[in-house]
Amino acid sequence: MNEDILVCVVDDDERVRVALARLLKSAGYQARMFPSAQAILAEPLQFSGTATVVLTDLRMPGMDGMALAARLGAAPLPPSIVFLSAHGDVPATARAMKDGAVDFLEKPVREEDLFDALRRAADRSREQIERFKRLSELQQRYEKLTPRERQVFSLVTSGMLNKESASELGISEKTIKVHRARVFQKMGARSLPDLVRMAGALGIQGDAELGMSSVGYNSGR
Repeated sequence: MNEDILVCVVDDDERVRVALARLLKSAGYQARMFPSAQAILAEPLQFSGTATVVLTDLRMPGMDGMALAARLGAAPLPPSIVFLSAHGDVPATARAMKDGAVDFLEKPVREEDLFDALRRAADRSREQIERFKRLSELQQRYEKLTPRERQVFSLVTSGMLNKESASELGISEKTIKVHRARVFQKMGARSLPDLVRMAGALGIQGDAELGMSSVGYNSGR
């Protein structure tokens, strides 16, 4: 079923917008229409809870489809993009796919090709949502760690042994083991490789000199 998929149609041609919206709704999709890139950017759309696809014309007055895709792609959880164009622009197609577009369809588009592209785009959107949720959960767990536990997390996942971590922080090996156990418990890690994967997802880099952790949250895109 398509009821859980939102398709935002962006096209400066009203006839195209209306025809596409009518077709999408008949197939069970949620559909919203926008006459320009500026119009959709002005809307307080929430892309985090629903599989969202932006079906946009490539060539539009003002901001074109490429520029729109770049703006939307900067969001923490960007929607999937499918381009429509009446022009057989090979360089634009290559650039669009490189920039993360799911598909590039020429007008007039066949219904079968459109629905196939929307299914692929919706699948990608769902995957992004799941990655975003997992990362958000990891961030929440990490924020519950004490400053010392974060140091231990950083050193342990950088490959240091308990004895080496204890020496680095100027505390006993027994204390390191206590902090390490708490880190595993709070992060919900089942093994050291599991904890290392979490550190990678969070963008944590150990600093052996300072015994501190540098955190750069990874969006998962």
